[in-house]
Amino acid sequence: MTSEVEQTAAVAEALGYEQARDELIEVVRRLEAGGTTLEEALALWERGEELARICRRRLDGARARLDAALAEEETADAGDEDGE
Repeated sequence: MTSEVEQTAAVAEALGYEQARDELIEVVRRLEAGGTTLEEALALWERGEELARICRRRLDGARARLDAALAEEETADAGDEDGE
């Protein structure tokens, strides 16, 4: 049986970059607007931190894929030059 924390983490990881970014923007907006209790503000802050981590992982993954594609292209181009 999985814990509530593991289930929450799995749901959070299922968010796409755009979804996480949009929710993060909303969290920041609510924090900046004020009017929340300390407990609500802390919960929002924690959610914002989690969303920021998700966004960072998604961006890092996209960067790694781009770097791999560029490296593959460079390798292919170098092979073409050697064959001339």
